[in-house]
Amino acid sequence: MVNENALTVSLEEFGLSKYEAQAYVSLISKGTISAGELAYYSDLPRTKIYPTLLKLEKKKLAIISKSKPIMCTAIAPEDAFDSIIHEQINKVNAMNSLVSNLKKASEESRKARGSEEKRYFHLNANNVLEQLKTMIDGSKSSINIMADQWGLGLLAECKEQIRSVIRKNLEVKLLIPSSQICSETYRAIPDGVKIRASDTIQNLFIFDETEVLIVNSDNGKGAIFSSTDILGVNQSKVFASIWKNSMRTESLADMTKTEAQEIYKIIRIVSEEGLQHILNSSIVSKKPEHEMLKLLEKNGINLKPKSLDEIIEIMDATLQIMCSGHVNFDANTKNITIESKLNSGHSLPWVSILDECLQKQGYRTRMVYQNQSSKGEKVHIKISKN
Repeated sequence: MVNENALTVSLEEFGLSKYEAQAYVSLISKGTISAGELAYYSDLPRTKIYPTLLKLEKKKLAIISKSKPIMCTAIAPEDAFDSIIHEQINKVNAMNSLVSNLKKASEESRKARGSEEKRYFHLNANNVLEQLKTMIDGSKSSINIMADQWGLGLLAECKEQIRSVIRKNLEVKLLIPSSQICSETYRAIPDGVKIRASDTIQNLFIFDETEVLIVNSDNGKGAIFSSTDILGVNQSKVFASIWKNSMRTESLADMTKTEAQEIYKIIRIVSEEGLQHILNSSIVSKKPEHEMLKLLEKNGINLKPKSLDEIIEIMDATLQIMCSGHVNFDANTKNITIESKLNSGHSLPWVSILDECLQKQGYRTRMVYQNQSSKGEKVHIKISKN
């Protein structure tokens, strides 16, 4: 059954008034009727019937008799609206032609300026995760990611897709904020992903250097930039620069979040302030003994209560991160060996901290430094109890 209310609303959209639309629909459904009957069926006030009929007649939608009582008949829809339909078609064609000409003018202008338009696609928060899974699945050569806590949460939902691309020997690199080292979401990331920490972080996903997904952690919305020859390559270079200066985290993976955060803080303090602190102390006091421990204590790190094994574990982790090194303790010979794959003194700040801790715990120490040229460096610490 035809919904007369819906027909009335549609006619209003074609430019008829509400009264005109109600009257025309009633005439179509009832045939030739008197003006009084039309007022009844169309629910129009009697005072409005005649003016409304005159307007319908003028628009060639109805015929009014000259006799009394006044009789009225609707013009058949195919005849009544034929001219209106053609008018609308002409308007649409004119608009399409206008848009085409404007587009052509825009393209010619861009060519003249030597520029090219690139499009991007908005994603609402509900679609970001599924799109991320699809983009991970479709990667061919590399995935480079910077993610904050929000972004890590998204990645934790993509474990199967990440495992799948890793099985294909795809390289997946992930930069996270230091606050997320050894967090629950950090541990949810599958093995095989190379994870480093940096304080320069946004939610940025780069696929094969050609597609970029950016996610706003404030509202969860995203934007995809596809076939971005310039943007993709540029973002990849930025990522590579941050990656080079970031901190490796694999040696911290088995630690608690508290232990990992402490080591990160030690590394940051020594890297940023260590050398200047030692130089200043040497100039002022001429006695640089235990100066590295004082620097750490000044910044809230106290190593004094820790056992020798705990200190060696901390120094071993820092050396792995900073110079691909290790600390080995031989309980039989009482020798501690510090190895670094980098030479030129990269291991010395950590050797200094270890030596100061040993002395604080009542050990006498004797050090031998070996520079192995391209192989790195070694430091042997012989310890004995006072």
